[in-house]
Amino acid sequence: MDLLNAFVALANFVLIPAITYGSQLAIGALGVTLVYGILRFSNFAHGDTMAFGTAVTIMVTWGLQAAGISLGPLPTALLALPVGILACALLVLATDRVVYRFYREVRAKPVILVIVSIGVMFVMNGIVRLLIGPDEQRFDDGERFIVNARAFKEWSGLDEGLAIRTTQVLTVVTAIIVVALLFWFLNRTRTGKSMRAYSDNEDLALLSGINPEKVVTVTWLIVAALATVAGVLYGLDKSFKPFTYFQLLLPIFAAAIVGGLGSPLGAIAGGFVIAFSEVTITYAWKKFLVYLMPEPLEPEGLVQLLSTDYKFAVSFMILIVVLLFRPTGLFKGKSV
Repeated sequence: MDLLNAFVALANFVLIPAITYGSQLAIGALGVTLVYGILRFSNFAHGDTMAFGTAVTIMVTWGLQAAGISLGPLPTALLALPVGILACALLVLATDRVVYRFYREVRAKPVILVIVSIGVMFVMNGIVRLLIGPDEQRFDDGERFIVNARAFKEWSGLDEGLAIRTTQVLTVVTAIIVVALLFWFLNRTRTGKSMRAYSDNEDLALLSGINPEKVVTVTWLIVAALATVAGVLYGLDKSFKPFTYFQLLLPIFAAAIVGGLGSPLGAIAGGFVIAFSEVTITYAWKKFLVYLMPEPLEPEGLVQLLSTDYKFAVSFMILIVVLLFRPTGLFKGKSV
């Protein structure tokens, strides 16, 4: 029984949260890796792009809720998500036309585009704060739990109750669908193959008759969709606050670099590596160890390597180690 209780505690506080968080990071990192692989620069405005798409989705969600429109057990935000994606797509396309296109045409060095993207990041952050304010916002509704801790305790007879939130299952299912659709698009469609060819060799792709502006436009549309979906899923699972999305940029970039910047498969793997690292290092293991160890050896402290306040420091440490010893990442993306 103690072993089962330990496993349920581990599932509640490590496995399920890490899988959920990893799915969110993976979708976010896919957007970063597409921009790096195809447009050839690190987009530091990605976190605030996520925030913008999420902010629009939240405002539309509030409008739907006020009108009495809902999806029953599922969050109403799912109905508002297409509007958020559309608004985000218009923003990133306008940004590309007004800002990035000039530097692309003069073939500016990647470091120049990185600096430009930092400027865009601050502008987007200001836009988001003007739209929805700087405060924390919650917009989840519908059924809160798929598996309730109290009901699980009564059913199983265990001391620990398993709790699985609707948003956690929704995140994982959505991540699987999004990743499957993206890989199908990149590998099976003519446009997707053009994007891959453009990424591998820009000059050869242009000689083959590939339209670079079409590739750029489609890339930004996909990035807008990925950013909004990742942002909304994160906001539903936790809460929305513009500054939090600014902070999310570090674990998202860490995920992309750990997996291999420019590699979509690496972005997914990196997302889960970062998520499990953050959760396991900041989790207080006392309850888990109490179930497994004899009473005289039970720990008195929390057995927590780092406070949750420092969870983003974990991403930073992993990022430094990877850049020092394997700069191309796990899946040998383009060297940073």
